[in-house]
Amino acid sequence: MILLYPSAAFQHAHFIFFPTTMAATVTTNKVLTVPDNSVKVGPIHNYSDEQKAHIVALKEYADTLLLPESDPYHPWERRWLNKPDTMPRYMRSAKWNFPDAQKRIKATLEWRREFKPDLIVPEDVRIESETGKIIINGFDKDGRPIIYMRPGRENTETSPRQLRHLVWCLERAKDLMPPGQESLVIIVDYKSTTLRTNPSISIARKVLHILQQHYVETLGRALVVNLPMLLNFFYKGISPFLDPITRDKMRFNPDLLELIPASHLDADFGGEHAYEFEPTSYWDQIVEACGIAPDGTRVAGHPDAILPASSSNTSEPPPSASSPCRPRSEKLDIHKRDREVDDR
Repeated sequence: MILLYPSAAFQHAHFIFFPTTMAATVTTNKVLTVPDNSVKVGPIHNYSDEQKAHIVALKEYADTLLLPESDPYHPWERRWLNKPDTMPRYMRSAKWNFPDAQKRIKATLEWRREFKPDLIVPEDVRIESETGKIIINGFDKDGRPIIYMRPGRENTETSPRQLRHLVWCLERAKDLMPPGQESLVIIVDYKSTTLRTNPSISIARKVLHILQQHYVETLGRALVVNLPMLLNFFYKGISPFLDPITRDKMRFNPDLLELIPASHLDADFGGEHAYEFEPTSYWDQIVEACGIAPDGTRVAGHPDAILPASSSNTSEPPPSASSPCRPRSEKLDIHKRDREVDDR
């Protein structure tokens, strides 16, 4: 029997039919860009009066480092400094040592001015996404966006573009964080990975440097699965470059269903989300969900859009600039509609 679903709601669904003795398996191209309704965002950080004073003082210090208004990157730098999670993350990473926090945030400001992570042009890194070696899809039980890394799908030679693509993915995952969430989950799947496709230790060191120095307190969990014995040397090689906090967040072959709702865990790992990667569909969904313009800025009307000085009295983003790509209420409505479609 052939079933036809003309509704646009099924544009991402694929139906694979087996003999009548077996159940049909439904796969989908739909990327999950909002958390499950059961998710309760965590952890929630509460600060003492002394800690709050440190956070305020760090913001005052960072403002003294701000680029002049004449610099084109000024509004984007100010946008990042004004995000409610920036100062707390740097104070926590410094274990509330104020001079250390100053040093850390100054180094990140210098890195961001050179790298401009929030303005990476999508088409400049798109080729790196064509095999699905790094994708963003779903959320864990605490509302953290999930980044899947599959080194076995490597499709390009080592180059700075690979790092820019990774940073682009980190920025998009941060875009998708629900209000109150400051961290993400990385699942590294070594299935089908070989010595040829596995990243070199030098590349891994660069990745760790970016994560540990410029996305402080952003890694919530690092989950490694299907690691072959052949690649144990790789983790021994990078171990000296893992700071204790990062090392404590790593888990090898954990029960992913204890950490991620079945509805948001890829079926490859025992979940219910039978996601089938298709490069064009995936890319378009992420770019649209995060409101990324072709030049790397944000589409008009997006909360993070930076208005030209001539069209506004201020280029200051609204207070909601740190919120996810869509307002939380709209995200929940979209998720509810998706669930209703699934239940039909």
